Amino acid sequence: MAFYRCAGCGSLYAHPDFLDAVDRGTAANYGATYWAEELPSARDRSYGGSIVRVAETLRLSRIPVRRFLDIGSGPGYLLDALGALLPNSAGLFHGIELLPPPMADRSPHPNYRIGRIGDLEGRFDAGVCIEVIEHLTPKILGVLVGELAACSTPGALYFFNSAQPSFVELHDPGYLDPKRRGHIVSWSIAGVREVFAPAGFNVIPLPGRDWAFLAELGPARAVSADDLLSWLWQPVPENLTGGNPFGPLFATAGLESARCYLEAAQAEARAHWAIGLERQVRAAGLGRESQQRAAGPEVATRYAATILARLRRLLSRRSV
Repeated sequence: MAFYRCAGCGSLYAHPDFLDAVDRGTAANYGATYWAEELPSARDRSYGGSIVRVAETLRLSRIPVRRFLDIGSGPGYLLDALGALLPNSAGLFHGIELLPPPMADRSPHPNYRIGRIGDLEGRFDAGVCIEVIEHLTPKILGVLVGELAACSTPGALYFFNSAQPSFVELHDPGYLDPKRRGHIVSWSIAGVREVFAPAGFNVIPLPGRDWAFLAELGPARAVSADDLLSWLWQPVPENLTGGNPFGPLFATAGLESARCYLEAAQAEARAHWAIGLERQVRAAGLGRESQQRAAGPEVATRYAATILARLRRLLSRRSV
């Protein structure tokens, strides 16, 4: 199948005729064959990385989280894993899946639901959506986001895990696979903003992760890596899931995982800045080298002192 790149937002997507057919229900990228291959991966994620994503989201949330939603919960294994790890907080977690696997493969968790987000009662304060939106056409994603906004508390924070174009191109060219994996769109940050903003969500990129972003129900605002680190170090106390045997481990995992990505991204950005600055200094020095030779040592010394002073000022601005 041919794939295309949006000239406006940079998202990658399957042939428009195929997307239209999915919208009409005359083509499917999500069914029995998909679940036969997906269930082992879903279990591995649910008892591994997805738990950490939940911990990060609770740690980053700026409001108390009393109801947490796993969007596109699949078989509901994440609910089972969280129930085992945090038994005293089992009522906190809920899951919703529109196209579930066969009955024998579904979670028995009491908060696992089959249907649309719009079918749920009550409001949610946070959630995760792990490896889901790459299965959705723009039209279907728009409906999902609208329903999510309608059942969310102002300030609700959601973690979306889905490979962006840079990740697909550099690390996983086989990610887009409508027939086996069911992946038909690789959403860019600009692309998801076009869908999420009309529903009232602010999309927050996650530095160091071109496979995830945050969506916060609230007005658009810039959120930097330093802001996110501040959120991590100043969590809402009741979101740390105290009272559970593994609550401290859960809280620590959320902190340390998010810190690793954020601090690594900051270090990389500063390294690129330093390399770029060095190139500028060298270029400026080479351009004046002939002038310095002609002017003599006194002028060369003054020029070197000027360069050093500029460097110190720039470094002081970039210091942590």
